[in-house]
Amino acid sequence: MAGRYSQFLNRSGHAVWVFLLLGLLLIVLVLSVRSGAVPRPTPVASATAETPAARPTEPESFRNARLRLVEGIEALGVKDPAVLQAMRNVPRHAFVPDQYLHQAYEDHALPIGYGQTISQPYIVAWMTELLELKSGDRVLEIGTGSGYQAAVLAELGTVEVYSIEIVPELAASAAGRLRELGYTRVIVKQGDGYYGWPEYAPFDAIIVTAAPDHVPPYLVEQLVEGGRLVIPIGPPGFFQSLWKFVKQGGEVKAFNLGGVAFVPFTGPGVEQGRSQATPLP
Repeated sequence: MAGRYSQFLNRSGHAVWVFLLLGLLLIVLVLSVRSGAVPRPTPVASATAETPAARPTEPESFRNARLRLVEGIEALGVKDPAVLQAMRNVPRHAFVPDQYLHQAYEDHALPIGYGQTISQPYIVAWMTELLELKSGDRVLEIGTGSGYQAAVLAELGTVEVYSIEIVPELAASAAGRLRELGYTRVIVKQGDGYYGWPEYAPFDAIIVTAAPDHVPPYLVEQLVEGGRLVIPIGPPGFFQSLWKFVKQGGEVKAFNLGGVAFVPFTGPGVEQGRSQATPLP
């Protein structure tokens, strides 16, 4: 009897120690949870306020459509990486009237009112490439329109952009739109672009986005040596030819680049200059 009782005490003693150990482990676990010793997920660091200010957000569908449009422009032969990137950056939908938003990234011209249009994106990219702009160049645009071409030019690094629009309403709306989109370095004025902008001349390049029927002599005069003039020329209401003129040694070399279609160049300057126009080569 005593032997059995002794065995019972031994077994009971082992059990007590087991329960005590389990109890201690439970206490340690509870205390660990309360003290925060158990590893927790590391919070994701938030973005800092040092990132550059972004333009207003746009629907992803617009961005995707713009990227597809630029792929098509590249396939048509525009190769300058800076020009292609500028076309990717500029939100064309911000420059077209609301009723044409669904066509903003189709490769054709669109009406913007007052008998004017926003040019076909391919033509914008091609003419920009023909200007052969480099950092620090000063470029004059004749025919601001919606401001789209000026925005593309402004995307090309530290290029100085000056733009003249003859229609007062378009000049005012384009200037405001460019400012809202952050293109604060583009200088826009309302006036007759036939006479150029003598206050800021000479220019490294001049781009004309409406078609006169002759070369405006004031624009040629305001080019630097080696300067480039890209301009459509032809009768109003018909197809014209796109020309590139390069000023070299006091003379102008002319290159006919093929047929295009632009709205006519308007204003008293082109009317008065027609009688004194120099025939094209």
